[in-house]
Amino acid sequence: MMKRRQFLQASSLAALSFSMPFPRIPDFLKEYSMGIVIHSYGMRYGGRVKSEDFPPFENALDLMRHCHQIGAGGVQTTVGAWGLDFSNKVREEREMLDLYLEGSISLPKNETDLDRFEQEVKDAREAGATVLRTVCLNGRRYENFESSDQFKDFKKKALISLQLAEAIVKKHQVRLAVENHKDWTSEELVEILKNLSSEWVGATVDFGINVSLLENPNKVIENLAPFAFSTHVKDMGVQEYEEGFLLSEVPLGEGIVDLKKGMDLCRKYNPAIQFSLEMITRDPLKIPCLTEKYWGTFENTPATDLAKHLSFIRKEKYPGSLPQISGLTDQQKLQVEEENVKKCLNFSKSNLLT
Repeated sequence: MMKRRQFLQASSLAALSFSMPFPRIPDFLKEYSMGIVIHSYGMRYGGRVKSEDFPPFENALDLMRHCHQIGAGGVQTTVGAWGLDFSNKVREEREMLDLYLEGSISLPKNETDLDRFEQEVKDAREAGATVLRTVCLNGRRYENFESSDQFKDFKKKALISLQLAEAIVKKHQVRLAVENHKDWTSEELVEILKNLSSEWVGATVDFGINVSLLENPNKVIENLAPFAFSTHVKDMGVQEYEEGFLLSEVPLGEGIVDLKKGMDLCRKYNPAIQFSLEMITRDPLKIPCLTEKYWGTFENTPATDLAKHLSFIRKEKYPGSLPQISGLTDQQKLQVEEENVKKCLNFSKSNLLT
């Protein structure tokens, strides 16, 4: 069977042609605006944090309308129990606003979960999504697992879920994009995708999250770009603390990610790829890489890798304090969230999407 990398190289559009067209490319991005991932509004979506000045987004329609209003080119949003009627409403709204739509969907846990998964695939497809982002772990590898055996058990189940999902997305001709989500190193995810060897399963390339797994973000993008179906564009700020380092999403252009190079590389392998902003407004994450528990799922990692990464963190230290929302009022939190999204959109229009 032809391996995925060979397939990509053989394709006349470098990972694009396949049998199902990707979404329309508007004048090859001359009029293109970056889209927004639902997690960029993690506080506002569903009213988790409330304020009259920032009314909650209750569903995908609210999210699309707001994103269009502030100049975004599309959305990547959760699909769950939409049903045909709501899917049709999403399609009508998407077409009227001229937005791209990508779904976010949970993998089937096992064969008994296949009906749920397939229905969500069908709902997303009906709404106009041809790419569905997914993750194998809703958590953090260094927090969820205590040992290598636990991680191996997770990996075994994840591979089964991906195999089950692959048959469904192939049937409905929708592409499934697996995110590097604090679970797989980029090399591990590449190996998984190669072994699966399906033109229907690729990657959601998160530009910054694997810093938490001691990977240089620019190297992660380089590794995953040949498999890219979708993206989470973000920039990261880092600082040391006593048990490792702090990691925080920061407005585009303020952090350690070579954004333009990463986007150009993803576009090289997939000319129709959509760039979706994931600007999560929250307190910095603690990455406790100097504790024993952190290393429970890693085997044979050279000490030089840790030393090299900590040297990188020290060299690229974020100036001043990393963004923090603890202590802010709900109104202030939502205001910062909105300002961060708009700041990133403005930066992308001025510096990235030309």
